[in-house]
Amino acid sequence: MQPSELSLVAAADAIRQRRLSPVELVDSVLDRVERVEPRLGAYVSVAAGQARRSALEAEREAAAGRFRGPLHGIPMALKDLIDVAGAPTTASSRVRAGHRAADHDSTVAARLAAAGAVLVGKTHTHEFAYGLTTPQTRNAWNRKRVAGGSSGGSAVAVAAGTATFALGTDTGGSIRVPAALNGVVGLKPTYGLVPRHGVTSLSWSLDHVGPITRTVADAAAVLAVLAGHDPRDPAFLTHTPGDPRPAAYPDATGDTDLTGLRVGVPRNHYFDHVDPQVEAAVRHAVGRLETLGARLVEVEIPMTRYLRATQWGLMVPEATAYHERTLRTVPELYGADVRVLLEAGELMTAGDYLRAQRARTLMRREWARMLERVDVIAAPTVPTTAVPADRQTVTWSDGTVESVSDAYVRLSAPANITGVPALSVPVGHDRAGMPIGMQLLGHPLGEAVLLRVGHAYERTAPARELAPVA
Repeated sequence: MQPSELSLVAAADAIRQRRLSPVELVDSVLDRVERVEPRLGAYVSVAAGQARRSALEAEREAAAGRFRGPLHGIPMALKDLIDVAGAPTTASSRVRAGHRAADHDSTVAARLAAAGAVLVGKTHTHEFAYGLTTPQTRNAWNRKRVAGGSSGGSAVAVAAGTATFALGTDTGGSIRVPAALNGVVGLKPTYGLVPRHGVTSLSWSLDHVGPITRTVADAAAVLAVLAGHDPRDPAFLTHTPGDPRPAAYPDATGDTDLTGLRVGVPRNHYFDHVDPQVEAAVRHAVGRLETLGARLVEVEIPMTRYLRATQWGLMVPEATAYHERTLRTVPELYGADVRVLLEAGELMTAGDYLRAQRARTLMRREWARMLERVDVIAAPTVPTTAVPADRQTVTWSDGTVESVSDAYVRLSAPANITGVPALSVPVGHDRAGMPIGMQLLGHPLGEAVLLRVGHAYERTAPARELAPVA
């Protein structure tokens, strides 16, 4: 096994035990970038020279016995919305061509750097994160299929071994969707748990920042570094855990006993208009949780008829407000799909936006009541696997036709509207070999429970390998 194939936890353990040096690990990842990146298009830019210099510094610190923690010397990628001082942040858009971040890092980039992580480069996003396919990037399992978005570059980099972990952003599912479509783990934390200062916004009241990793234990290790108060983010939580990891993390031999834990299985919405292969894989994974001791509880998802209207009613006007100046001065620089959405936001009224805000308040209240009966909810992450890159719609067995973007956002958006944490875990492949994801949703600040359940499932599932980059 090459070092680039190691999970974060395995690589960190090897570095601590002096069986692997940060330089060897980073060189292995950069070699992998050179070999497969031309076929994938995951990166906007690769900072190979700086990565090697950072790895050498991490190696010197390790030789002196100065370890900064489990991310010491670990190669990472950042979605190209996340500022790093002096580096380009283009949001994969011509609007931002030549733009460089100011003289300070985003909060998350600063925390990762302080923890010893090594930046490999910036990854592609659907332009300004306003989409769910990331057209510049190809799926790591099949280059003729979509990568998912908007954090498609980050998910593909992790799946293909060109980064050990990566950060993405999630406004309607943009961490979880590409994670599911590329067979990796994606975590959208509780709204306000991870600071967004220095991260380009799509929709301030829905945006989240979180990790994309190869294992659940890896996600826990990254979240422990990211989480915590930052007064520069107006959405910060007044109470955040110092370390959201269960005691077993990042111990890969952690307990898989889920006795007494209540897993909610939706009777509506989450299994409606879902590919039969996706449904079968997720229900099989839920059954495995039951064999580990969990008790399955059927739940009714509240206010489902208002989900789509509420998501768009919040996101569209907030996005348009962010882009107001450039939309009026350089509209021709936006891609056609993003420009149409931004212009649509100009037609929405204040009353529309306020009604969406009221609907979200009611939805949060009803979700809180539903979650009183369970510890987590288990459901598909997306209703279908990665579609061919030229496909615009999905047709369901009853003849219903849905756009690809609407299909991918339908099951992920509720967690953004309500702000609850959500974790996507790989649970198999369809007959075409494309990955399938299961989504675990929990109580606000309930990341530890989600990670415990996801880790327990993962420990009983077959070992995963890097995507074949086919």
